[in-house]
Amino acid sequence: MNWDDIRIFLSVARAGQILGAARRLSLNHATVARRLTALEEALGARLFDRSTNGCYLSDDGAAFLPHAERMETEMLAAEAQFGTHTMEVTGTVRIGAPDGFGVAYLAPRLSELTRQHPGLTLQLVPMPRSFSLSRREADIVITIERPDHGRLVAAKLTDYTLGLYASDAYLDQRGVPASISELQTHDLVGLVEDLAYSPALNYPADFIKSWPARFEVASALGQVEAVAAGAGIGILHGFLVKDRPGLRHILPEVIVSRAYWTVQHESTRSLRPISLVLQFLRDTLVRDRALFT
Repeated sequence: MNWDDIRIFLSVARAGQILGAARRLSLNHATVARRLTALEEALGARLFDRSTNGCYLSDDGAAFLPHAERMETEMLAAEAQFGTHTMEVTGTVRIGAPDGFGVAYLAPRLSELTRQHPGLTLQLVPMPRSFSLSRREADIVITIERPDHGRLVAAKLTDYTLGLYASDAYLDQRGVPASISELQTHDLVGLVEDLAYSPALNYPADFIKSWPARFEVASALGQVEAVAAGAGIGILHGFLVKDRPGLRHILPEVIVSRAYWTVQHESTRSLRPISLVLQFLRDTLVRDRALFT
């Protein structure tokens, strides 16, 4: 049985399609399909039900999956142990992050790490969604909640705060609310609730019973732009709007606190590229602590 074939099996199982796995592995579609067939012949079992809509694990494929994952864990451990003999760090690390933190904070800073390590490729996926580490949709995920189940390793990255903001133009026209209760008389900007991927995104619940937003935006960056354009009052991340002209922090005693966590799959905790990226994130956040508090 060929380990490379098993690696391809795992990639297809996680991607749910041959084409997606081929892209992640930098192989062509025909090669992936051929290697899958070779593995099925070696095992004497059909591992996938293949269709135009994707590849779905058969009963035999589902039974083989935990064996393949254990093999992967051992291979990763071996690579981690014996790869330490070379100083150069190479490979690809994919980071999944909330859109505001990913775009506004990480994107301008990660290039520093690639300059230090020319053999390292970083993939930043800043999207308002959750990622599956078990399916290897990302190597490192930055979340706003610490996971409480699964073979995951989590560590707090930083605390951060959110507050109430509005544009100068809006406040000049509508006045500045003197209390939380007066917010009900203003135009409010909020999140599209049914698209929120975590209960922790329900920021208004920390200080007010309801938040009847007239304008809902599904991303943190979108909410910032809407508030800056005068759409109303919004609960915005402090680090996204710090020192931004034309925005005013109102009712500054009203603060919402949250934390970012780094999460990785247990099987990757010893891999040098991933460990390097995690350490870089920790060091960078320590340096910029004041931005988040």
